[in-house]
Amino acid sequence: MLVKYKNDYEKIAMGLLSFIPDLKDVGHLKTELKMYTEDDSHALYLYKHTNDFVGVVGIELSADFVLVRHLSFSPNFRDQATAFAALTELTELFPNKKLMGALEHAPLIAAFNKFRKEDDHGTDTRAE
Repeated sequence: MLVKYKNDYEKIAMGLLSFIPDLKDVGHLKTELKMYTEDDSHALYLYKHTNDFVGVVGIELSADFVLVRHLSFSPNFRDQATAFAALTELTELFPNKKLMGALEHAPLIAAFNKFRKEDDHGTDTRAE
């Protein structure tokens, strides 16, 4: 389940974001977290599995799309199924926006979009 970030989750969010190599530096990490809390075009969601937060999804919103800027999971939850579950919930939150990914997430987003298209329509899209 995706849960919108609030200040009570700061330590959890920082811990999950710190798994991202570019965010190992605490100063840079705090700058990114501040952007998500102060800029209306950005949002941060924590991904909850059963009773624990196991991931974080940082997005940038525009009129037409949702750009996944950060996507990080605890080591035990770094699998495609968990990522796809979080992305599915994200598309449900923003049903009229196209899902896109930052450069490092583009292959995962492409695989997810292919999976979603196959799942929704029951067809094999590989021939397209």
